Amino acid sequence: MAHPVPTDLESAGTAPASDRTRHEDDLFTWVQEQVSLLRSGRVEALDLDNIAEELSDVGNAQYSQLESALRVLLMHMLKWDQQPEKRTPSWIYSIHEQRRRYAKILRKNPGLKLHRDVMRDEIYPVSRDWAADECNLSPDEFPPECPYSWDDILDRPFDLDSVKQ
Repeated sequence: MAHPVPTDLESAGTAPASDRTRHEDDLFTWVQEQVSLLRSGRVEALDLDNIAEELSDVGNAQYSQLESALRVLLMHMLKWDQQPEKRTPSWIYSIHEQRRRYAKILRKNPGLKLHRDVMRDEIYPVSRDWAADECNLSPDEFPPECPYSWDDILDRPFDLDSVKQ
């Protein structure tokens, strides 16, 4: 739940539209004014086009966060499988952290689960390229399609005992 910002915006609900902050001039103040208008029931005074755009941006940001966690997770799994002699505990920690981030985002946005197969297929080439760069290999040395099922991605064990110390 968002916390109210301490500011004197109560008059936004009664100020004429010409006196209100424009979306493109000051996003923060515009948001506070729109919230005040909404809470006061002044729906007719809302900047609906920009509100719709901002809500769309919020959804896209959640998608991007999930995509980012999955991209890093796949990259580390590829590195792990491609170069077992170079495995480090930091790879394991990164895999576990990205799994936690992925799960948290999906818990808060369960509708994103419907898009995960498309997301995996779209970002796999980027993960493959990153893994290739970090391993100093050609991307052709990695599978052309994602080799991991969702069970692999989310639950496959990665064990510290298998890391050469």
